[in-house]
Amino acid sequence: MKFSIRINNDLSVAAYPPLARAAEAAGFDQFWVSNDLFLRGVWPILSACALATERITLGTCIVNPYTMHPAEIAMQALALDELSGGRCVLGVAAGAKEFLNWVGIEQPHPLATSAATIRRLRALFAGDTGPFSDDGLPPWSAAAYLRVPARPIPIYLGAMSPRMEQLIGEVADGGLPLLFPPERYGEVAARVRQGAEAAGRDPLSIDLAACIWVSIDANREAALAALRAKVAYYANAMSDSVLHAVGATRDDAVAIAAALQAHGPARALRLVTPELLRIGVAGDSTDLIERLHDLIDAGARHLSFGPPLGPDPLAAIQLLGREVLPVF
Repeated sequence: MKFSIRINNDLSVAAYPPLARAAEAAGFDQFWVSNDLFLRGVWPILSACALATERITLGTCIVNPYTMHPAEIAMQALALDELSGGRCVLGVAAGAKEFLNWVGIEQPHPLATSAATIRRLRALFAGDTGPFSDDGLPPWSAAAYLRVPARPIPIYLGAMSPRMEQLIGEVADGGLPLLFPPERYGEVAARVRQGAEAAGRDPLSIDLAACIWVSIDANREAALAALRAKVAYYANAMSDSVLHAVGATRDDAVAIAAALQAHGPARALRLVTPELLRIGVAGDSTDLIERLHDLIDAGARHLSFGPPLGPDPLAAIQLLGREVLPVF
């Protein structure tokens, strides 16, 4: 079994090194930080975590080729890998369309762009030189190559759609599919396996993380409140298929987003329905362990615990390490 923690980039930069150290001490294998727009940049955050830890792997969850050029993604990943002593993993994806719309960026051909980005990153890490073309990205010249040594940094693909989940199996070293709700793992794993087999790859060679939203605390109501806040912020960025899977509608998500914009968090939180809370898992250790057994039964071999983690993320990481990880 492999275990990882995923954290949003909405905390103060100083908060992350203690969280990474706690995750390392608790027995987690990976520590991922997001790079959502208009919050804090992931690269300085993970650099600080690299200097504060010794063993745990550090990853971006995720960066995208629309707001950061693939060549610059490679440069930043290479530097983080060097700083951390070879502990970088790179999470990439197409990004959330709603967030990209905030800054007027279109998202043409997300599947082809994601696949081409992974192939070019892999070529750069391998020391290949340009020209690169005919893969869905603008052509690069013969001068397109890294001028400093690199290693084959593992590349994980983030996914929320069936076709992107299949693409994990086709091109990525690992997968970060968001399981909304967690019970989707079996169908997601089947699509990843289908993609791998179609590409002539061994599905077992792909590190498929069962990425779930978790809010854990000894106080169940406090855990629910933390998950409710996270759902309120992200609901309108979720696809119709995700909303349908938990019994919610696009109208529910739009109403929450409008309330958040016009009236602030308090009004938006009141609109988060019990159905929307099914997107994640909230409660105490017993509640979480029960849901995790279902994931294990479905074949999961990498459990990834994502935001909000709990009303106190540091306490949540310690609680997961003390009461949950040993069970598995």
